[in-house]
Amino acid sequence: MGAMRIAVTGSTGLIGSALTRSLHAEGHEVLRLVRRPAAAADEVAWDPRGGHVDTAGLLGCEAVVHLAGAGVGDHRWTRKYKRELRDSRVLGTRTLTRALAGMATPPRVLVAGTAIGYYGDTGSRAVDETAPAGDGFLPGLCQEWEAAARPAEDAGIRTVFARTGLVVARGGGAWGRLFPLFRAGLGGRLGDGRQFWSHIALHDQVAALRFLLDTETLAGPVNLTAPQPATNREVTAAMGRVLRRPTPFAVPAPLLRVALGEFAGDVLGSQRVLPRRLLDAGFRFAFPRVEDAIRSAA
Repeated sequence: MGAMRIAVTGSTGLIGSALTRSLHAEGHEVLRLVRRPAAAADEVAWDPRGGHVDTAGLLGCEAVVHLAGAGVGDHRWTRKYKRELRDSRVLGTRTLTRALAGMATPPRVLVAGTAIGYYGDTGSRAVDETAPAGDGFLPGLCQEWEAAARPAEDAGIRTVFARTGLVVARGGGAWGRLFPLFRAGLGGRLGDGRQFWSHIALHDQVAALRFLLDTETLAGPVNLTAPQPATNREVTAAMGRVLRRPTPFAVPAPLLRVALGEFAGDVLGSQRVLPRRLLDAGFRFAFPRVEDAIRSAA
């Protein structure tokens, strides 16, 4: 990409902060959408739930990356938190895309972060972007989430749905919780360990988002997952090798259900998701295997 003016929501999160650093390093101007009055030249105020975006601050933006949303694994899935998960994504996406669609000169591209939760439990069956939505809370949420971006699509903004898997990083997300456990020698498989975990190294996640911004032929859903999904048993073994720690423990499925509630179904579920459209478009992963990804983060 040539130097661009790019707006980012969720810029303080694991992915957003890494993306922002990468864009700055390449000379791009990054505007951060914040949920308070703007206090710096690189900030733009928005109110995701109230339906307001200071579009005057977005003048000249060629691209927007939308990553804001409550963490899926941050809390037990009570009825109240499920509402928070939905509202933070659906209302925020609707607010942002309506605002962008109403601009006299809207950005050329919107990359909206969604999730491979769209596919539900696929078992050992490999799926790509042509697969239908699964059943359950997360697939339903992902469908609503993506549908909320319709105003941008209708306005002719090239809209890409970055369906992201488990990001391998020390600084946050699911893997951010795994590293301390494994370093302490307390790591082990979850349930029977046969479930597939479709992962992606943080480095590749950022590179893929930038690839989506720059690749004019890509629109609609694109899976951001490494090309070689691994089972939880394989992940456990790789973590043990990289961190040089034993992995003797296994967390029984019933205990996970007690500890995590409904979210345990997604931890124990299997998602074997392939990044078909990324690969077909010419993207190359720096860390295609789970052990490569873990070493990049360790």
